[in-house]
Amino acid sequence: QVQLVESGGGLVQAGGSLRLSCAASERTFSRYNVAWFRRAPGKEREFVSTISWSGGNIDYASSVKGRFTISRDNAKNTVYLQMNSLKPEDTGVYYCAARGTGTQNYTYWGQGTQVTVSS
Repeated sequence: QVQLVESGGGLVQAGGSLRLSCAASERTFSRYNVAWFRRAPGKEREFVSTISWSGGNIDYASSVKGRFTISRDNAKNTVYLQMNSLKPEDTGVYYCAARGTGTQNYTYWGQGTQVTVSS
């Protein structure tokens, strides 16, 4: 079973940057597709970004495209989310999730890390 731990959240001013990390517990993490989701206060969880096991297929929500960059280092069993030009509406709890290649549902989830962007 894959254990996921997010880190890197914090409090920043609008226009600032943060880099989130999602560290996995097992070496087979490289075989999983990974995504970032977030939940803003009072809102439903929403999709942010995803990356395939090879890193060749990447997608972003329109709200973050051009500002966020997802990447992975399979040697370190880690996926990153670089967040630039942060806006107050980016505030929320950010979660990473993993699924096996060829599956639809994300089976493994981290506990989340808080991102707060002040105006």
